[in-house]
Amino acid sequence: MTTVALYARVSSRGQAQNNTIESQIAELKYRIAADKHELLDKYEFKNNGTSGWILEREGLDALRDKIAEGEIDKIYIHSPDRLSRKSAHQMVLLEEF
Repeated sequence: MTTVALYARVSSRGQAQNNTIESQIAELKYRIAADKHELLDKYEFKNNGTSGWILEREGLDALRDKIAEGEIDKIYIHSPDRLSRKSAHQMVLLEEF
């Protein structure tokens, strides 16, 4: 069985208040199901209202920990900028993953 996780992030308070993160999560869950995977609740990571310019974020840090522990085989994200707005940080994360 492939263990999958999702990571979603919105940065502004307005986005957080309008629940735009929920639309990201719904899309990711749809893609996971379409790929015939099962997502366990404990592998749903998110940062709601947190800037992508900051590398250290609670949800992202938890995802990174689970990956380092070897618990996750595949990650679903809406787009690379959800991981980080800085390309250098994206490269660090991709290398880490």
